[in-house]
Formats: sequence, structure tokens, C-alpha cells
Amino acid sequence: MEYNFSHHKPENTSDYIALYFTKFLRFLADTFFAKRYGHRAVVLETVAAVPGMVAGMLNHLKSLRRMEEDRGWIKTLLDEAENERMHLMTFIHIAKPTALERFLVILVQGIFFNLYFIMYLISPRTCHRIVGYFEEQAVVSYTEYLEEVEQGRVENVKAPEIAINYWNLSSDARLIDVIKVVREDEAGHRDVNHNFVDDLDKKTSHQNKTVEVKEKEVNITAQKK
Repeated sequence: MEYNFSHHKPENTSDYIALYFTKFLRFLADTFFAKRYGHRAVVLETVAAVPGMVAGMLNHLKSLRRMEEDRGWIKTLLDEAENERMHLMTFIHIAKPTALERFLVILVQGIFFNLYFIMYLISPRTCHRIVGYFEEQAVVSYTEYLEEVEQGRVENVKAPEIAINYWNLSSDARLIDVIKVVREDEAGHRDVNHNFVDDLDKKTSHQNKTVEVKEKEVNITAQKK
């Protein structure tokens, strides 16, 4: 399994909350789906498509309220949501979700959308770290899925037409090719969301320094009086 896995080591309480929340969801996915990776992808991609849409929407509204630029965040987040949706559209053709899994999608999406919405209002930093850790696990899962196909335990079926068109794959592309491009997408989302956290930390650090400078100026003025 030769692949460049990346993991952000947790540094504070926010990171640990994000990591253990992700591990909890990973446990649920492993318990329910085991090695049925195609069906796992169908359900989990409906979850993965939520954060980008929620964060994009909330940053859009914040930009309108504050009448300031968004530093390109909104488009990046909405593009992420659309990309995850295309993952779902692809794996629907491969895994053929059951009625139970379709019901599970509705249930999980309803719960997770509202939960993530509230969490993002409270701590955007934690939420982007969660997505970063989500995507780390997605890379692991798709690598395991790839191994199953390469070892012949899962049939290397023809890539769906929607995947061939979306990723500009060759006309004879197979499931292996689809998994590889999806894994690259997830690795990209992983890095973007961890970088978003870095940006937020830099902004917070700058604001704290600004406050400290102003407090010193006030103290000096008061002493002169």
C-alpha cells in the first residue's frame, strides 16, 4: 500500500474533540458496513457533502453582513460540496443502495446537517478540523477499497458513464480508476480544511496581538495622566 498518508497531530482541545468525534463516526461506519466499501461510500458521501455546503452558506451570509471579502473560501467550500455530491452520484451506480440504506441516508443527513450547522456557529475552527480528519479517514477507506479490488475480492467493474465524464477518464476506465481519482479528491479536501484551520489560527493570533498592543497603549496613556 504505497500512498502518502497525511495526519495532523492534534495540538489542543479543539483538535482532540474533532479527532475523537471522527473516530466515533469511523467506529459506527466500520460496525455497520464492515468491508462493503461501495455501500459505505454511498452513505458517507451524503455526510461528506454537508460540511462544504453549510460552511459555504454561513461564510456567504457572514460576507454579506460584514460587507467584506471572503478570501475565496465560499467558492472553495461549495466546490467541495459539489465534488462530494459527484462521488455519491458515482457510487450509486456501483453499489446500488438498498431501501434501508436510502432511508439511512435521509436520517443521517437530517441529523448531521443540523448538528454541523450548530457546531459551525459555535466553532468554525473545530468544524474544519473535523472535516480534515474525516478526509484522512476517507483516504484510508478508499485505499482499503482499492486493495479489495486489486486483490480480486471486489469485482473491478466498468466505471459509470457519469464518472468517466466528470473526471475525464478513458472510455475503458474501471472501478480501480474511479477509486484512485476519488481518493485524490479526498486528500485535497483534507489538506484544504486543515489549511483553513491554520488560517483561522493566524487570524486569531493577529487579533490577540492587536488587543495586547491596544491594552498597552491604554495603560501607557493612563500612566501619563
